[in-house]
Amino acid sequence: MTYDLFIGDRLFSSWSMRGWLMLEKFGLPYRTHMIGLYSGTMAADMEPLAPARLVPALRLPDGTVVGESLAMAETLAERHPEAGLWPPDPAARATARWLCAEMVAGFTALRGQCPMQLKRCWEGFKPSPETMTDLQRIETLWAHARKVSGAASGPLFGAYSLADIFYTPVAARIVGYGLPVSEVNRAYCMHLLSDIAVRQWRAMGMTVAYEPFPYPQDLPAHSWPIGGGSGALAVSTGPSVNTACPYSGKPVQDYLELDGKIWGFCNPFCRDKTIADPEAWPKFTAMVADVNDS
Repeated sequence: MTYDLFIGDRLFSSWSMRGWLMLEKFGLPYRTHMIGLYSGTMAADMEPLAPARLVPALRLPDGTVVGESLAMAETLAERHPEAGLWPPDPAARATARWLCAEMVAGFTALRGQCPMQLKRCWEGFKPSPETMTDLQRIETLWAHARKVSGAASGPLFGAYSLADIFYTPVAARIVGYGLPVSEVNRAYCMHLLSDIAVRQWRAMGMTVAYEPFPYPQDLPAHSWPIGGGSGALAVSTGPSVNTACPYSGKPVQDYLELDGKIWGFCNPFCRDKTIADPEAWPKFTAMVADVNDS
């Protein structure tokens, strides 16, 4: 039983990130299909999924298509109750649903003024009064969630849930635009963005170059704070320390250099996602550790 998930460009599609995390974080089997948000092919790519018209969209193993993130979340939670997508406590579960529903329906100023991008952190960005109102509302909801759950830090309801998934792109906006929130909530944002799955999503997004870059700001910027300063570089030839790709096990033909050693991969995507954030990939870091310990 495998789901088919249709997503847009990883660096910018906040809703696609939510859809992917629902499957990735809870260990549900899936295949990913890219929709051309910026290539002009979106309408044609989405045609087989009609009447769904936006990403993400989910095709169930029986062929049923589910559009809209909240519908996807409820469908997956219903089909996989053992996975724990919602908090088990009834009060926490009701509150988590509330937070997710308000995320879907609200915060239009924040979403409009601060489109999600995962490449860099802007310096000196000035949020509008309407965006500040949205931020205050988000902080109120997060505080309420912690009051209900008793969780002082980490996931809002103690264990990771759909509520954390729905607010991960909000965390990316807060960090990416340097928006003012309390220290407690900034720590929560960093907790969400430090998750290994989120780092992998960003690293895969970094394999695509955009010219011009969507959603530019006439502002200085600094590197993304988690996994943004990789010292790895693509190189044209080996030989590499390894003969098999750490991800696929296939023979290597593309290479990177890291800390004076050459490592091989089966294709440019495997290489480039590793260059973007080497520490996001346990199979790669385990291979490096084995070689360094030998």
